[in-house]
Amino acid sequence: MANDNNWNQEAPDKALLAKYEQLKTMIAGYQSVAVAFSGGVDSTFLLYAAKEALHDRVIAVTASSGSFPQREQTEANDYCRAISVRQFVLSVDEMSIEGFAENTKDRCYLCKKHLFEQFISLAGEQDVHVILEGSNADDENDYRPGMRAIAELGIQSPLRSLRFTKHQIRILSQYLGLPTWSKPSFACLATRVPYGVTITHEMLGQIERAEQLLMDLGFHQMRVRHHGEIARIEIPAEEFAHMCEPQIRSVVYEQLQSYGFSYVALDLKGYRTGSMNETLDL
Repeated sequence: MANDNNWNQEAPDKALLAKYEQLKTMIAGYQSVAVAFSGGVDSTFLLYAAKEALHDRVIAVTASSGSFPQREQTEANDYCRAISVRQFVLSVDEMSIEGFAENTKDRCYLCKKHLFEQFISLAGEQDVHVILEGSNADDENDYRPGMRAIAELGIQSPLRSLRFTKHQIRILSQYLGLPTWSKPSFACLATRVPYGVTITHEMLGQIERAEQLLMDLGFHQMRVRHHGEIARIEIPAEEFAHMCEPQIRSVVYEQLQSYGFSYVALDLKGYRTGSMNETLDL
């Protein structure tokens, strides 16, 4: 699984700059687009490119749900205002999606399909018939059932089509002055719960509070995996020493206990995306 924790500044070479121009040319070929916008590294880069290519013929569509922290929603809203892109926020209750709370290995497929069907409907109301989303080439290296829904619904993935990697997106984002160039990678909070364990609003709230605490304590890239009474913390190995400082360790343990966890564990393998997929027989 990927460890996306290499954020050193690096100038783009001519080939990468040419690739960015190719991206803008591809987007400019559409009359107008709606960008599925979460405020993360990939979707921010894609929205910026679409804005440069189409100016006022681009809208952003953002989902507001219990699976994404309020801080992510706020950052997405602020960015759309900053670059003067019209944003539409759709309230989504994932728990109402059949199969989501049951948390089968196809949960992401079911959720993405429901979500993008809502995006398609809203975009149609705005007379926009092309929807872009920000999957990149690296996403093909992990189990991503949501990609099947994207393909079935005809959603366009220009970053993946042009083989942009996450590292390249970060390089260009820094070059373009985007605030997300060094932002930690994020995924839906439901990915912190083992497959087959029923997801509840309470669990998502526990995870959100725990991860916000770690951010406030200076941890940059992390996951708090929910194993019932146990919180399994994933952070990069180079941040283990910080976690083991007596005051930090005490605050983390006591606060997570107050959130409802009985035990707090540090995963010695460290942070990696998709660790819940490691138990799947794919």
